[in-house]
Amino acid sequence: MFASRPVVHPMEVAAPAPANPAQQQQPQPQPQPQQPPGVLMKDLPGMPGTPTGLALRVMQLLLAAVSLAVMSSTSDFASVSAFLYLIAAAILQCVWSLSVAIVDIYALLVKRCLRNRRLVTLFFIGDMITCAGTFSAACAAAGITVLIDNDLNICSENHCSSFQTAVAMGFMCSFCISPSFLLNFWSVASTRVLAA
Repeated sequence: MFASRPVVHPMEVAAPAPANPAQQQQPQPQPQPQQPPGVLMKDLPGMPGTPTGLALRVMQLLLAAVSLAVMSSTSDFASVSAFLYLIAAAILQCVWSLSVAIVDIYALLVKRCLRNRRLVTLFFIGDMITCAGTFSAACAAAGITVLIDNDLNICSENHCSSFQTAVAMGFMCSFCISPSFLLNFWSVASTRVLAA
């Protein structure tokens, strides 16, 4: 993989003093800083281990948590399997986003690059599963919400506004997963092409 391998804990070292006085008087030319071999480009915003990637993970976590809290606050969500599916997908999304956010925080604190092929592939597969699960759960719950509201006209007996809010948060969560998923997919696909 064409990526840099940064040092985890860099430290400054003072230059040693010259041994004889003749070397002290002669000005020495400053060496030009050179890029270390293997450094091709910086991480794109939104990739794992970047502040934008962390912000996306936090947004995913918050939106999934709001969807979960609003849907589980209703008393009759357990009678519909699509609502249970939305709750299960929101729980999975919360766990996934929290764990990847913790990894992102660690990478940012120690200034570590997360462009390892196996790690990016793991993020890609996890984002793909959670994105598909959250989006399909939001679609299923939206179908039931439309059925209750428009077709059966029994919104007065149910918590339609809570259902609609939970579904909207589920859709927004799946849309927040999309940039992470697409960037990880691009990274995995580009490393496969370059490696071949």
